[in-house]
Amino acid sequence: MDVPEDLRYTSDHEWARLEGGRVRVGSTDFAQDALGDIVFVDLPSIGAELAAGGAFAEVESTKSVSQIYAPVAGTVVEVNEALREAPESLNSDPYGAGWLCVFEPTDPSEVENLLDAAGYRAATEA
Repeated sequence: MDVPEDLRYTSDHEWARLEGGRVRVGSTDFAQDALGDIVFVDLPSIGAELAAGGAFAEVESTKSVSQIYAPVAGTVVEVNEALREAPESLNSDPYGAGWLCVFEPTDPSEVENLLDAAGYRAATEA
């Protein structure tokens, strides 16, 4: 299982990367492996206001449909439109081409409250 050290994580298997005051969000390698082959991604609209822990996207795989939850509160300012045509990027490159959206966080310091890589590894091994 790939768990990059430079990211923060939620117990719901999302990752967050602080980038110049904004937060890029995706689904973890652990999550994509559990879901199986991803065939469809329903992304939020730009401008959507999201609460921390609130569902903002839906991922459909050959096994199930899963909600994706916001790691922090904020406004969606960018979505990964490429996932509409290539949802399998979530499987092949969850920390790169498979990112979901970018938030303008209400409070960027909320990212520090998320799990670090060691904490996420411990949570997935429990």
